[in-house]
Amino acid sequence: MGEEGEVVLRVHVETSGRPSQIEVRKSSGSPRLDQAALDAVWHWRFVPAKRGEEALAAWVLVPITFHLKN
Repeated sequence: MGEEGEVVLRVHVETSGRPSQIEVRKSSGSPRLDQAALDAVWHWRFVPAKRGEEALAAWVLVPITFHLKN
């Protein structure tokens, strides 16, 4: 049987779209899955929030669901 779980991350996205801070808001219960989610999101690029044409830094919640099979 594989591992399953959902991690919810709180990510601070800079105006460049890069994450500058990431926190585990809700753990999957598996340190391995939580770390895999953190490692992946550090490499993501986001579309930054905007007010009119101006990009803004903002916090977003990112849910990641794992369904791993053997």
